[in-house]
Amino acid sequence: MKHTLSLLVENKPGVLARIAGLFSRRGYNIESLAVNTTESPDISHITLVVDGDERVLEQITKQLYKLIVVLKVNDFTNFPVVERELALIRVSSDSNNRRAIIDLVEIFRASIVDVSEKELIIEITGDSDKINAFIKNLEPYGIKEMVRTGRIVMPRGMRLNSK
Repeated sequence: MKHTLSLLVENKPGVLARIAGLFSRRGYNIESLAVNTTESPDISHITLVVDGDERVLEQITKQLYKLIVVLKVNDFTNFPVVERELALIRVSSDSNNRRAIIDLVEIFRASIVDVSEKELIIEITGDSDKINAFIKNLEPYGIKEMVRTGRIVMPRGMRLNSK
């Protein structure tokens, strides 16, 4: 089962390396990772998506709390959250298929951020399912390149207290 973990950590050099090292030493794969500072400049927020059962999640959480730089760990797997990712997709486009791609962009509420004679770069934000569906619909036109951020989440209707 995939788990979405939200960590509040000290914003110091090497913190991300220590956390990633903890996962790799134990053979756990990080499927998605997003990091940035919070409203407080000395605290960073890390969102991780990891795969494992409840026992694995419990081990990961205990190990994370052993790191002095980790202030808070939340598992948002079964919580109502607002989830978003960002993707930039370079797709082949010419006069024959451009209108169809533009129609897809409009349907998915994406944006065309760059246009050239033979390709478009499209920006899309949304949950993972929306982005995956958009990519599946674009594949017949020839995706040339794609980059995606990791998942970020925020709980709905509540604010969790941090240390």
